[in-house]
Amino acid sequence: MSDAAKEIIDRVRVLREIEEISTEALSKELGFDPAEYRRWESGENEFPIGALVEIAAYFKVDLSELVTGATSKLKTFCLTRDGEAPEVSRRPMYSYWNLAYNFHRKRGEPFLVEASADTGDKPISLNSHPGQEFNYVLEGRLLISVGGHESELGVGDCIYYDSTEPHGMKALGGKRARFLAFLQ
Repeated sequence: MSDAAKEIIDRVRVLREIEEISTEALSKELGFDPAEYRRWESGENEFPIGALVEIAAYFKVDLSELVTGATSKLKTFCLTRDGEAPEVSRRPMYSYWNLAYNFHRKRGEPFLVEASADTGDKPISLNSHPGQEFNYVLEGRLLISVGGHESELGVGDCIYYDSTEPHGMKALGGKRARFLAFLQ
């Protein structure tokens, strides 16, 4: 497990302990499976990005603060130049860049996501989290599964879905796929 992943676990645990809420109570409050939540907080499995969005909202902290330990400051707008968005490493098959990392009290989380080319021969890894999600394909092709339904998306295609449904995606055609993801 990376040092960054350990630091995220520590921040979540500290927030939970400050609020005096058990892992069981927090997982139920947020709609997570309690056993899976314990695996996240123990470091056995990594927190999915959607779960971190929900945890940050629950504790009324910005996702960037939960992930990096730095407090966001901007309240009017946040301009993120090409190549300046911080990477949020969550799962080895995907890279996430937080596009509004320094905006205080966001109502949603915009990410640039890259599914690596080597996801093509692997089964889709599913996850779920409270809220809704929007994905817009910028490059490549994606196979996306939502609630057991699979769809292929190409450049310019988009999908909006209930993220409590098991969902996941993978790149197709032996090439990476890049897409915008907005989690709310």
